[in-house]
Amino acid sequence: MPPESFQSSYRNSRKNRQDQQDVNEFEEELAQIERTLNTLKKRYTQVEQDQRQQAQLQERREQVRKDLRKTKRNTTSNNNTKTNNTNSNRQALKAELRQIQEKLEVLELNLESQLFSWHSLREPFWHGVRFGGLGLVIGWILRSCVS
Repeated sequence: MPPESFQSSYRNSRKNRQDQQDVNEFEEELAQIERTLNTLKKRYTQVEQDQRQQAQLQERREQVRKDLRKTKRNTTSNNNTKTNNTNSNRQALKAELRQIQEKLEVLELNLESQLFSWHSLREPFWHGVRFGGLGLVIGWILRSCVS
């Protein structure tokens, strides 16, 4: 086997290994992107559901508030008639209002917490550190050149 053909076959095998490594890396990155996309789709669906539920709860909260105002007016106009019934009705409405308010707070917290994560700030933070530091170094160099 002539030395030239040995060198060319060695180069070809090394090139094939590199190509295979590139393909493997690409497939791994593609799989990671697909997982991220699936996670994003699930989160988007969850956000849509939470927003719909939030809108429904807000509507119900307004309805309960209106009912509370009505019962308050009826209580003041009727004085002693039906007071026990309206008081229990008012207490039930107040309890429902508190429950709705708690659910809304949980939904708002869930919506906010999932949309904002510290993981998403990692890359911009390090870009800021890198370029901010680079700006300081350039500034010190320019200042020393001028002085």
